Amino acid sequence: MERVTKLVSEKPVVIFSKSSCCMSHTIKTLFYEFGVDPAVHELDEISRGHEIEQALVRLGCNPSVPAVFIGGELVGGANEIMSLHLNRSLVPMLKRVGALWV
Repeated sequence: MERVTKLVSEKPVVIFSKSSCCMSHTIKTLFYEFGVDPAVHELDEISRGHEIEQALVRLGCNPSVPAVFIGGELVGGANEIMSLHLNRSLVPMLKRVGALWV
């Protein structure tokens, strides 16, 4: 859990992902198209990724990826991010944490 806390403090937007997950790809693409430069941690490509995945599950991420943190806080997975985007709450949230300036 401590490792997750450290990783999510590195940038305004942090995404835990798996390289083979299509929903992770979709969420990363959404942020990239906004012009956001998230820290992306591919759990299937980093050492001890399985431990991080288990910590995300304990935090309430189900499924475990994608898991998106904005401003150090867990926002959720693909459903939560898409809901925020569709109700026009995502961009203001990104602006508040300094991930977007436009």
